[in-house]
Amino acid sequence: MLLAAIALTAAAALSLSACGSDDSSNDKDNDKIAGADTGSETPASPSSSPSASDSVDRPKIVFPSDAKNVFEYEKTGDAKKDAALADSAQSVNSVDEAIFEGSTGTKALGFYNADKALGAYITYAQKYIDDGETWVGETRYFDYKVTLSGDSKAYVTYCSDESKSYIKDKKTGKVDRSPATANAYVLYNTGLTKNADGVWQTTAIVSNRGDKACQP
Repeated sequence: MLLAAIALTAAAALSLSACGSDDSSNDKDNDKIAGADTGSETPASPSSSPSASDSVDRPKIVFPSDAKNVFEYEKTGDAKKDAALADSAQSVNSVDEAIFEGSTGTKALGFYNADKALGAYITYAQKYIDDGETWVGETRYFDYKVTLSGDSKAYVTYCSDESKSYIKDKKTGKVDRSPATANAYVLYNTGLTKNADGVWQTTAIVSNRGDKACQP
C-alpha cells in the first residue's frame, strides 16, 4: 500500500482523463471509469451503505431504474476502515449520479469528493454530459483493500467489472451492447481524507483499465 500511496501523490490528476480522452475511439467502454462505474438508489449491498458519521446530513443519491452499482466487500470490524469503505462507495455513486443528472453541480459530488479527485471526476462526468451519453446495466466493484494512515487518511484499492454496463445515447435511446473486452475491468487506487464533519472524502484516484489483477 505504500507504493500505492506514492502513486496517488504522483499521478492522481491524470487517471480519469486518460480513460476517456480519446474521442476517436469506438469502444465507448473506454470512456467509463466504472459504472464510474458508481450505484443503485441506495447502494445494493450492505457494504455500500454508509455506516459512519450518521449524524451528518448526507445527500440522497438517486439512480435511474435501469442502472445499478454493486459493491462487494465485507465489513472489517474496524470502525474507521468500515467508514472509509462506505464513503468510498458513495464517492463512486456520486459521480454516476452527476452523469445521470447531466450536471456536475450535484450536492453529492462535492460532498464525497475533494481536491484532485473532485477535479478529475468533474472532468470525467462532463465528458459524458458533453457527449450526450449515460449508461445502463450493472457495474460490480470487488476485491477491496483498505489501509489507514493516522486518524484522517485512508487508502482504498478495488476492482470494477463493467462487462454488464453499457453506454446509452440520451437523445436516441440507443444502447451500445458491444461485447466486453479486457478494458471492462479496472483497478483503482484511491486516497481518502476524513474532513471536519467526519466524512471520508476521496481526494486522489489512479485507475488502470484492463489491469490483469482484475481480470476474471
